[in-house]
Amino acid sequence: MIASNLLAFSTLFGGWLIYGLALLWAVARAPWVELFSDLRRQHLLFGTMLALFLLWLVRRDFDSGLSYHFLGMTAVTLLLDWPLAVLAGLAAQLGLMAIGRMDLASLGINGVLLVLIPVLVTELCALRVERAQPRNLFVYIFFCGFFPAALATLMTLLGGLALLWMDGLFPMPPWLDDFAGYLWLVAFPEAFINGTIVTALVVFYPDWLETFNRSRYLQAPWKENDRGE
Repeated sequence: MIASNLLAFSTLFGGWLIYGLALLWAVARAPWVELFSDLRRQHLLFGTMLALFLLWLVRRDFDSGLSYHFLGMTAVTLLLDWPLAVLAGLAAQLGLMAIGRMDLASLGINGVLLVLIPVLVTELCALRVERAQPRNLFVYIFFCGFFPAALATLMTLLGGLALLWMDGLFPMPPWLDDFAGYLWLVAFPEAFINGTIVTALVVFYPDWLETFNRSRYLQAPWKENDRGE
């Protein structure tokens, strides 16, 4: 998370523009009819908003204006699908802004980094897995849960560093050459948290996952053999 004083006005404006368009697209594509008619989905949405808000409160704030916290957006995207995941991320941001943990000017660019990039990475990985139509449950858990979370973390960190470097308002530390080694220390916990949540949902509540094909992944092995014969 980046404070607004570390970025140029053009970057902040560009972040608001991209994030605003993405929010409008998410609102247009969100399943409002199903959401209003399904009480269980409403509980999942509001519970996810609260969980994201609490997760993002557990963070490390630096005097420079940078903050670090886990994302959790991979599990949220698999749970709600991408339109509602984007809106859940916005709700968590508004909660942080309400208690003074995020400023309004940087909400757009942080939305791009913390919400849009993880949601996009997770959605692309989920679509690629669905196109392959694997029947192995662990393929879904790893390539939709663990791997996208690690990749999203790397993309978010590199994207934030690129913005800070291009604007030139934040003095880069001299040990930046060693930063590649620390990326893996950050990506693995994110992958573990999201992968564990996805695994638990697959085992106990597979119907909650909007991107999970229960009829294919949880099909009895003998039924597949019967079709092959």
